[in-house]
Amino acid sequence: MGRTARFVVFSNEVEVPDNVDIEIQGKVVKVKGPKGEITKDFSHARNIVISKDGNKVYVKAYMGRSKDKALVNTVASHINNMIVGVTKGYRYYLKIVFTHFPMNVSVEGDKVVIKRFLGGQDTRVARILPGVKVTVKDRDVIVEGIDIEKVGQTAANIEQAVRVKDKDRRVFIDGIYIYKKEVIQ
Repeated sequence: MGRTARFVVFSNEVEVPDNVDIEIQGKVVKVKGPKGEITKDFSHARNIVISKDGNKVYVKAYMGRSKDKALVNTVASHINNMIVGVTKGYRYYLKIVFTHFPMNVSVEGDKVVIKRFLGGQDTRVARILPGVKVTVKDRDVIVEGIDIEKVGQTAANIEQAVRVKDKDRRVFIDGIYIYKKEVIQ
């Protein structure tokens, strides 16, 4: 007596609005919308098939394991984030916090320049990824863009540039911290 083969299909679908155009070439997905265009390569997802039918994008895995089910849902979430990004956009808010020594934060080209952190003379620099806009208003730093990964990474770069090391964080609270994330309405 032999084993019976199991044919398992994991699938997820993403609804595409009318003002968004999606092109799928193999595992490369290009999403165009009113705010711009995002392209992502999902070739690392080995058992995944991405297809489009009408106004829906289908992500499927055939003969998959539970890891493939998780991968299907992850790829579908990435595609949904791309659609939200090109239609609305993403915004992160960071707060500049200092107790004794005021920090000077400014945007210069593709960098955020932080001066006088903890009263020091050194200048700290955080990189702004392409397609992301950073503005400084009073004690707030606002990071905006259409690609959630680039917006989040830029905010993390700013946060990490002024990370307090070798000190008690309960006492030395100086830094720049993410306090709010939102979809631009």
